Amino acid sequence: MHPNPVFHDADTAQNLAFARARAFGVLAVSTEEAPLISHVPFLISEDGEWADLHLVRSNPIVRMLKEARPARIAVSGPDGYVSPDWYGVPDQVPTWNYVAVHLTGELELRPDEELRDLLDRQSAFYEARLAPKPPWTTAKMDAAALARMMRMIVPARMRITGTDGTWKLSQNKPDAARAGAAEAIAGGMGAELEELAVLMRQASTRS
Repeated sequence: MHPNPVFHDADTAQNLAFARARAFGVLAVSTEEAPLISHVPFLISEDGEWADLHLVRSNPIVRMLKEARPARIAVSGPDGYVSPDWYGVPDQVPTWNYVAVHLTGELELRPDEELRDLLDRQSAFYEARLAPKPPWTTAKMDAAALARMMRMIVPARMRITGTDGTWKLSQNKPDAARAGAAEAIAGGMGAELEELAVLMRQASTRS
């Protein structure tokens, strides 16, 4: 997380809502060497106390989970390069604006019997965003083919003990300078730049 507290103005509820909506992040588990990393879709419970996910059975992280392990999920949002010229004020430097939320907790494997329910809940969550498309469900699969695929993955749950967010949106700049950068950034370099520009314009009203 960025050390400047001005970029940490989102509360826990807002950070959890962001992570819940993104539903995809980078899972990290420490080892004696480099951390193990896996890119995972996940579901956050309504009370924000845990995140459910599944992993490929051959994933090295699975082999580490004979007991619960500390873990973190990093969730990235829109991001973009900010040119100093866009502020319209002197003596600025290049930077990168972005939104990121880190979920910290204890990761454990869950019984295989929970896998089908997890897959059904995940697909229902994602498919709902594709409406009016009729939702895909596991019931559409051949039972033997589904069972074969399910043998390759395992359910897991991370109990969330900490939530941190960085919303770096040029809050440390005058309103006019930030507005100028927001206007220009949409045509710049990064990801989801239109959404980033909207967040930057809203930053002056963030509490």
